[in-house]
Amino acid sequence: MKAYKELSREELQSLQKELRAQFDKLKEAGIQLDMSRGKPGADQLDLSNPMLDVLNSSSDFKGVQAMDLRNYGILDGIKEAKELFAELMEAPVDHVMIYGNSSLNIMYDLISKAMIHGIAGNTPWCKLDKVKFLCPVPGYDRHFAITESFGIEMITIPMDENGPDMDMVEEYVNNDASVKGIWNIPKYSNPSGVVYSDEVVRRFANLKPAAADFRIFWDNAYAVHHIYPDKKAEILNIVTECEKAGNPDMYYQLCSTSKITFPGSGVAALITSPANIKDITKHMTIQTIGHDKLNQLRHVKFFKNAAGVHAHMEKHAALLRPKFEAVLDTLEKELGGLEIGTWLKPTGGYFVAFDTIEGCAKKVVGMCKEAGVVMTSAGATFPYGNDPKDTSIRIAPTLPTPSELQKACEVFVLCVKLASVEKYLETK
Repeated sequence: MKAYKELSREELQSLQKELRAQFDKLKEAGIQLDMSRGKPGADQLDLSNPMLDVLNSSSDFKGVQAMDLRNYGILDGIKEAKELFAELMEAPVDHVMIYGNSSLNIMYDLISKAMIHGIAGNTPWCKLDKVKFLCPVPGYDRHFAITESFGIEMITIPMDENGPDMDMVEEYVNNDASVKGIWNIPKYSNPSGVVYSDEVVRRFANLKPAAADFRIFWDNAYAVHHIYPDKKAEILNIVTECEKAGNPDMYYQLCSTSKITFPGSGVAALITSPANIKDITKHMTIQTIGHDKLNQLRHVKFFKNAAGVHAHMEKHAALLRPKFEAVLDTLEKELGGLEIGTWLKPTGGYFVAFDTIEGCAKKVVGMCKEAGVVMTSAGATFPYGNDPKDTSIRIAPTLPTPSELQKACEVFVLCVKLASVEKYLETK
């Protein structure tokens, strides 16, 4: 079939009638699927079930520091957990702090402390007239929710296949002291799957911030989440690049096992300079006496080392690969050549980014919901939920079973077709 934009009004009306009939039939099928978040499927969660057996009532609960890990103490995480994350993220052990289950919680906490106490002796952000954050788009909605909740002004930065527009980033960061940070998912970005190029990482490391308390939030959530083990993306190490550039304190790198083991019961880590760790710890000692050390020990015993994590992630990849390929194959088969949508083919991460023709994303997501498939709200990948062109949709294929995913894909492509036809009919 030729591209929709080339169809006459009569052809569009005929196609609309046909697609509407198909849509009404799908609604009658009673489909109920939730694809709104990037959750692991049950088969992925099953991979980590043996971890629940590595500790039991007969276990020795003492780690290498000879402390009873059932008790209070060890604020920054047990030594063996720090060593595991240091090896996994290729960072010095003294740059690692271990937290609870969520890197999102760490990011919220860092922003909160910056607002209330300031960073490294600088003025608390709450006492400043204006605080701004840079937000590469499309991006992670929960990043944007954090800064919005604190009343921080968010500035959108477009991304391409190499990462954020670094000319814009440098212009803002190097010349505006009210710009205090930037969100990033540098590897298999959420939702686009973009991997930052070496040049982009180097330019980040060589920023010359007007604000002494500017920080790069380097959310490396998908560092080991490869879909194709033979196509593993590699990026430059922000730790070593910042140190080489003379900016050793400029970054906060985050990671966790949330989509590696159990999302609600994982282990998260902050990787940053010893100076930053010292600054964070002085407030953290008031906040908590320590996180779940038994869970830290459980993860270490289960994985043993970084090689154990990588082997585990190959099992995840084997489960996810058919799902991603099912989505991409359906998009190509049903929408290829129609010129009513574009999409990227990620080699890792958790999402497929899809762009409709201008002005259709909200309608597509709304129609999907009407047909029983709940997706992430259109616009969620932009600050304030405002996608100015109304084109960006995030597809999360991981949670449904293969048969459920096939139904969801059928609904999605039909909704894209119908919304596009009706959009073109408005102008013909």
